[in-house]
Amino acid sequence: MTRNYHVKIYNRQTQTHHEVTVPSDRYILQSAEAQGVKLPFSCRNGACTACAVRVKSGDAIQPEAMGLSPELQSQGYALLCVSYARSDLEVETQDEDEVYELQFGQYFGKGKIKYGIPLDEG
Repeated sequence: MTRNYHVKIYNRQTQTHHEVTVPSDRYILQSAEAQGVKLPFSCRNGACTACAVRVKSGDAIQPEAMGLSPELQSQGYALLCVSYARSDLEVETQDEDEVYELQFGQYFGKGKIKYGIPLDEG
């Protein structure tokens, strides 16, 4: 049975607040756009972090969120393009670079880059 939930979205990039009604069987981003709300997105398939939000209250599920580790999901991050509301929600958009750094930052910046050294000598 499909239920409708109220989702409050604070878009940090535009400093705007939105409130939308989202059916439990539709993605939050898709529903928001159908109601005229413009939100950040890129791939629309859960592989990047452009539509990342921090869930302030409520529950959402995102079984297709490949772009977020289980650790980040457990910390309250979600991808609106592949998230379904499971209760009334309050979310806040995130800076894509912030979430990318949280997701992948531990793999980069592991030392100084040496310029001018041939690959076979480094």
